[in-house]
Amino acid sequence: MLERLGMHLWGFPPRLMAPIVGELGPVRALAWFAWNMPRYQRSLAALGPVRTHLICTTISLVNGCRYCSYGHAYALELAYLHEHGRLFPISKHRILLLRGQSPGTIRHHMVTAVQNAGLYAEARWLARAIELTVADDRRPTDPDDTRISHLVTMFGVLNSVGIAHQTEPDQAHSPFNKDRALKLRHSTLRAATDAGR
Repeated sequence: MLERLGMHLWGFPPRLMAPIVGELGPVRALAWFAWNMPRYQRSLAALGPVRTHLICTTISLVNGCRYCSYGHAYALELAYLHEHGRLFPISKHRILLLRGQSPGTIRHHMVTAVQNAGLYAEARWLARAIELTVADDRRPTDPDDTRISHLVTMFGVLNSVGIAHQTEPDQAHSPFNKDRALKLRHSTLRAATDAGR
């Protein structure tokens, strides 16, 4: 059922679904998704895909999860290309190299990337996501914090399962993953950029 949800949302059965069921059990896993996915979808609608995937990528980098970092970094790249018509300044592969670095190093590189992308307003969202990820007290202080705090808590579970099971990355965790033309354009532009280096 959870893999079918992934197929419906993103066009593929996510590799993390079976480990989550293994960790939580079938009933708890379904209840967890029933509680968290609608809230995630509301945040996605309110914040937009670029900001949401940026936050999810950053949380997952700080937590050290390769699976979620890759899936949301790829989703970020596709969302940015869709909205702005150009490549995000750093690729999902370069973003993934930040996994396991200190929160300060992750913040520096990700803030530099969003500034180079012209997304200056995103720097504060990244900073707050990192603060809440490493904080003992995650109680939100305003409506924006409520969304970030939920993502931090949600991805705390996803990341811990991904790390524990060493789940290999799959595809972009986004409806944009079903857009074949966008994915082809992205890979063509990325290949041309990499060849020019």
